[in-house]
Amino acid sequence: MNIARLAVLSVAVVAAGGAALLVRGGMNSANQARKVVPVQTTAAEDVLVAGANIEPGKILDPASVRWQAWPKSAIEASFIIKSKQPDSAKAVAGFIVRAPLVDGQPITDSNIVHANTTGFMAATLGPGMRAISIPVTVDTDAGGFILPNDRVDVLLTRDMGSAGTRNFQSETLLKDVRVLAIDQVIQQEKDKQAVVGKTATLELTPKQTEEMAQAVSTGVISLALHSLGDSEGVPITAALVNSPRVVAARAAVAQTPAIRVYKAGVLQAGTGGGGGGGGGPGAGGQAGLTGLASLQTGF
Repeated sequence: MNIARLAVLSVAVVAAGGAALLVRGGMNSANQARKVVPVQTTAAEDVLVAGANIEPGKILDPASVRWQAWPKSAIEASFIIKSKQPDSAKAVAGFIVRAPLVDGQPITDSNIVHANTTGFMAATLGPGMRAISIPVTVDTDAGGFILPNDRVDVLLTRDMGSAGTRNFQSETLLKDVRVLAIDQVIQQEKDKQAVVGKTATLELTPKQTEEMAQAVSTGVISLALHSLGDSEGVPITAALVNSPRVVAARAAVAQTPAIRVYKAGVLQAGTGGGGGGGGGPGAGGQAGLTGLASLQTGF
């Protein structure tokens, strides 16, 4: 074997060795790249949260809340923690929602109030609503079967007679009214199907509250139990178009004397209840209609 051939073989051996080292280094790099970096988990603990959107005034129960994992670093002192109170029923017993809750929001002292504490009645009221108490008896509150959180229609019975004659008439004043309490009972007691009290506290708008106070002083208020299936969730002022005073006002407008002037079949002028310039009612008729409209919006 000559010297040239030995030199070629030596170069080939060195090149093969270098290639092997390069391949080995690449494999080591790939293995390092495939190593999985462990994910750091955040310590969590179960806290009591709202199970759905809950409006103010609703009484909490186990069905309206749930346990949800919460980062320990974000848990506040007011949160209800499962490790300290594992029974959700006991945790919410007697509590009423004070402020609106959204699904998944933690239950805290700032958004609930206990029924035995000061201010619980204000917490049961919806936004913009008022509470007013009216006298009731077993005869005027459906025999005691009207319970807190039921919906009722409010009726007024009064004597419309005159000159010693009696003429009792009834009309529906309000519909779909929420009962907040019977006496001091704010929720139905277990295994108790009736509550007989002397007062019923109702949830009304400010205007309806004024009208109710006036109605109490003019006659006897009765409550008719409303079907929950027909409830719209808000109190409605009943139409008063058939009330005795509205009927009387309508009759007075109709009986007002009127003189009408027509030209080519078009009303030009009039006096009294039937006419007015340009086809409008006269002064007397306008006053009657204004009174009639005011009666239809109140008692």
